[in-house]
Amino acid sequence: MLLAIDTSAGTSVAVVDRDRGVLSEVIETDTMRHAEVIGTLIDEALTVAGIAVRELSGVVAGMGPGPFTGLRVGIAAAKAFAIGAGRPLVPVVSHDAVAFERYASGHEGPLLVVTDARRRERYWTAYSGVDDIGLPVRLDGPGLAKPDELPHPETPRFEAEVVPAGRLGMIAEFRYAHGLPMDPDDALYLRSPDVTLSTGPKRVTA
Repeated sequence: MLLAIDTSAGTSVAVVDRDRGVLSEVIETDTMRHAEVIGTLIDEALTVAGIAVRELSGVVAGMGPGPFTGLRVGIAAAKAFAIGAGRPLVPVVSHDAVAFERYASGHEGPLLVVTDARRRERYWTAYSGVDDIGLPVRLDGPGLAKPDELPHPETPRFEAEVVPAGRLGMIAEFRYAHGLPMDPDDALYLRSPDVTLSTGPKRVTA
């Protein structure tokens, strides 16, 4: 069983099992309250699923793309929980979970997954379809672009408000079951954080 956490858009936490599927999934769509809700959602997901921490085999972290502040909350929470539980961290690209959900819901063929990057920009990832076991196949991206400059304009587009952590976890379960590699442990911020480093102390005059 896996605990899955994603804060690349809203905040989503789930408990999944390879055989029984998604046991619980709790979501907060507010993109400004990741830090405030993440602990509560983790506790709620475990409680609803009726799963003790010792029963987990790993912790899945959505690696983005996502805005710096929000995304790092989820990754930090997943890493801290994994360390505390003595379980491995399993990185998964967040957009893959959205694509997995769409294909499982009946979409066929190419797909462009889009999420809000703020600053009037969008994160995007293009998919060509699914592989032999039903997992989405990345064609291009993840990338960052203005809404009117998104690539693959001929491809059906889906704009997601939240990444389903349940699907994130099931991707990890499917990959493990079929001996497939996981994604790199690299956060996909795709741009610098909204801070400016100091150039040194300022001179003070009377």
